[in-house]
Amino acid sequence: MTAASDADFDRTIKLAEGALERIKALRLPANPHNFEVWYTYASGHNAALNNAINMMLDAGGSITPAQIEEIYLKHLSAADIGERIDKVGTQIAGEIEQVMAMIDASIGTANDYSESLAGATKEIASDGDRDQVRMIVESLVSATREVETKNQLMQQRLKDSRKEIRELQENLEVVRTESLTDPLTTLSNRKFFDNMIERLIKQAAGSKQPLSLILTDIDHFKKFTDTYGHLTGDQVLRLVAVSLKHNVKGQDIAARYGGEEFAVLLPNTALSQAITVADHIRRAVQSKELMRRSTGETLGRVTISLGVAQWHEGDDVASILERADSCLYAAKSAGRNCVVAENMLDKREPAPPKVA
Repeated sequence: MTAASDADFDRTIKLAEGALERIKALRLPANPHNFEVWYTYASGHNAALNNAINMMLDAGGSITPAQIEEIYLKHLSAADIGERIDKVGTQIAGEIEQVMAMIDASIGTANDYSESLAGATKEIASDGDRDQVRMIVESLVSATREVETKNQLMQQRLKDSRKEIRELQENLEVVRTESLTDPLTTLSNRKFFDNMIERLIKQAAGSKQPLSLILTDIDHFKKFTDTYGHLTGDQVLRLVAVSLKHNVKGQDIAARYGGEEFAVLLPNTALSQAITVADHIRRAVQSKELMRRSTGETLGRVTISLGVAQWHEGDDVASILERADSCLYAAKSAGRNCVVAENMLDKREPAPPKVA
């Protein structure tokens, strides 16, 4: 190897060793996502990723696998998806260019054929010789067959192109869906939630229809992961996600908000109805018993706390989120496994009764 390649080799090995040291120190699983995150962190090439990690470390002194996954999806996976979207878009554009070229060629063939017909008409009009007319007719028949053959080829190519473009569009839709979906829970991700809450607030302001928001957090989630491991933690997240899916209707949006937090947007839903939905979700989660798949061991039940807020005139994204978060905090303070809505904060009303 040259001196330059030697230096590059040494540098990448040091970065890899630094990434592994971080993973070991924080006792994180040494999976590809974690390694990529910490290798990128060690390289310092992604300032936003480094800032996010530093803030988490400064706040808690440690960092969880769920937080690492969140960082990966936000700062690394998004770039991959963007590249895939660009690639599929380029393929579609190339296919359309080919179709346009075929259409241009077809127009040229049609023009040539039209000129042949015009020339033949003039010859027939100026010369009545039978043999000459026969030759002209044979020439026209030959030109007609040639046009027919080219048209058949073009029709088949257009048919093939239509199929290819449809497949590319389907691929693009798959990539788009992946970019807006949390891979662990298959709920909408934070990016999709952020886009939709802005859109729904504008709709509510224009239509004067109610809009409610539920924020929920898994109770004692860290205790679950510390006691039973992160795979069990993932199972808990999926359990809550299933309960959310089963208790929201078509226009509602359930999303993984971050880590062990989830959010539900309820268009055309007043606060009282949203409280009912929240308590249905709470009951659904509590009714499920967690089991370790490998051994069949029963690990107990999971509970969640929920905060509910409704959009008011003049609210922006930050203000409704702040109220819902205050309600969630109040639910945690009230003993967890309960629902607290914004109309309960001032009145200090108790949360809805718990169901064993």
